[in-house]
Amino acid sequence: MTTAPAAPAPYWSDGQVTLYHGDMREILPALDITADAVVTDPPYAETALFWDRWPDGWPTIAAEVTRSLWCFGSMRMFLARGPEFTAAGWKLSQDVVWEKNSGVAVSRDRFRRVHEHALHWYRGAWQDIHHDTPRVAATPEQIARNGSAARRGQPAHHSPGRSLRGWTDTGTRLAPSVIKAKSMRGRAIHPTEKPVPLLLPLVTYACPPGGTVIDPFAGSGSTLDAARQSGRRAIGIEADEAYCEAIASRLAQGALDIPA
Repeated sequence: MTTAPAAPAPYWSDGQVTLYHGDMREILPALDITADAVVTDPPYAETALFWDRWPDGWPTIAAEVTRSLWCFGSMRMFLARGPEFTAAGWKLSQDVVWEKNSGVAVSRDRFRRVHEHALHWYRGAWQDIHHDTPRVAATPEQIARNGSAARRGQPAHHSPGRSLRGWTDTGTRLAPSVIKAKSMRGRAIHPTEKPVPLLLPLVTYACPPGGTVIDPFAGSGSTLDAARQSGRRAIGIEADEAYCEAIASRLAQGALDIPA
């Protein structure tokens, strides 16, 4: 008779957020859990930095614990690694672009890169996946345009088959697919740290209040911070113990991110 391996001991926990130290390919299966969503920023394998190595097989492991995945990455990364996602049963839902306030000139013969992509993937039937698109305040121009069309009974803007007659403007619109958020330069814990204001709409889109988010490449702990701030539970896994220590310190002190 074989005995199942014991669950790994948390590196840090406050009851709402739990952090583990180790390789996600070993830790995540051993946790034997399911989550509402994975929100993560894996190594892209695009530099010579020692930590920038693609963890082979991780999209398949993520598919075993959730049906909803937000993954940051460059277009180069997704074009190269796309078959790994589809082989694991992931289907592409949409892409969101992070517009930074500053960028990096990686080469003199290319545009200065001031954006990154976050792609949403899902498994199973779309209607079974939690998706709650955040809403933002409508501009006066948007309200005036649709209000005028509603009074005349004209079609909705960009929706020719839907009339606006009788429609009441709530003063909000679906959040746009380009999210502007300040980079973490000068105050970053991790070299590829994402700001909490960028992560909040992704977390709240894919995970219901009180649900659970997993970040298998926790890095600076921003995803864990965003989940906690939005009333979700979170589980993070980080391979580098130095960053585990930094995450634990960050979360123990409360939210440290500066709003955009």
